[in-house]
Amino acid sequence: MKRLVLPVLMLFPFLLSAAPQADYEKEFVTTQGKKLDIDLKTGGGISIAGWDKEAVAVKGFREGRDGKEAILEMEENSSGVSLMSHYSGSRRNRSGGIRLEINVPRRYDVHLETMGGGVSIENVEGRMAGKTMGGALMLSGLKGNLDLLTMGGEVTLKNSDVDGNVKTMGGEVLMEDVTGDVKPSSMGGNVRQKNITRRSGEVRGREVNISTMGGEINVDDAPQGAILSTMGGAIHVHSAGRFVKAKTMGGPVTLDAVDGWIDASTMGGHVEATMTGDPSEGKRSVALTSMAGDITLSVPARLSMDIDIELAYTEGHEGEYTIKSDFPVKQEVSPEWERDNGSPRKIIHGTGNVAGGSNRVTIKTVNGNVTIRKM
Repeated sequence: MKRLVLPVLMLFPFLLSAAPQADYEKEFVTTQGKKLDIDLKTGGGISIAGWDKEAVAVKGFREGRDGKEAILEMEENSSGVSLMSHYSGSRRNRSGGIRLEINVPRRYDVHLETMGGGVSIENVEGRMAGKTMGGALMLSGLKGNLDLLTMGGEVTLKNSDVDGNVKTMGGEVLMEDVTGDVKPSSMGGNVRQKNITRRSGEVRGREVNISTMGGEINVDDAPQGAILSTMGGAIHVHSAGRFVKAKTMGGPVTLDAVDGWIDASTMGGHVEATMTGDPSEGKRSVALTSMAGDITLSVPARLSMDIDIELAYTEGHEGEYTIKSDFPVKQEVSPEWERDNGSPRKIIHGTGNVAGGSNRVTIKTVNGNVTIRKM
């Protein structure tokens, strides 16, 4: 037993000495509510964490092939603390930069610019704005207002009470356990939200609002409604109140439970929507469109509907697609082939009036089945 203890004790000092030493290190005495301003012209990762001290502590680490040529300038001014990095000399095409580890008072504004590198901010209250030219944004335990952008990397926002915008030009966005009105956006990645609580009592900005240029959208809960748009990917809403307006240029749309009106469309994919709640309360219109796919709508039995269905099938697909409804729907087939919209097609037109027809229900698809179910 004694022989086992001795090697461990001998290794312990070695492990301590292996920790990297900062190339720059400084602490500034400050006060709550001021601002940290960062401009890394060399690029480099940034890690910012709030703490209980009235001070800004900075550690800078030179990294990469040309990191030894990077210079970090630090100064205190009337508004707070400023950090700026640059390279010595005029040579271009350098590789490397300065990585920063920073502690700030818990209530402190942050503005940052870096030519490349991930950004992590945690346990800070204030206005946080800026961008990185390439790297992930990892945000947690925040309170205040956000306006943050990465030109290429994932965005994760968790356990925060914030408003504003988070955006990536190429990566996934994940928001989880967030209170506030935050608009996430991705030009080429999935956008997912889980356990999002919007501001109560506000007229604007209460709904979930997500747009992405290429990727799926997955919303766990949108009690005040949702506006969703993607240029290519699936849309899935597990639960929503008031309304859902969803549009994708290519992919299925699945709305598990919407207590309100629905407007969903896809250029290529199936649409499946379920309306829940009291059908006599609020606006209950439905518009579902697919250019190539099945459409299934499930509604409460007592929903008052004016039904208008347009099912088009192209030449060579006669008899493959049908309208099925638990409610009375009169069907007619156009006698002639229409040739004004590309491939020759015929239209199965379905109409019906249920319980007075108070809510307009419009369904359009091409080469797909239409099903209306009574819940």
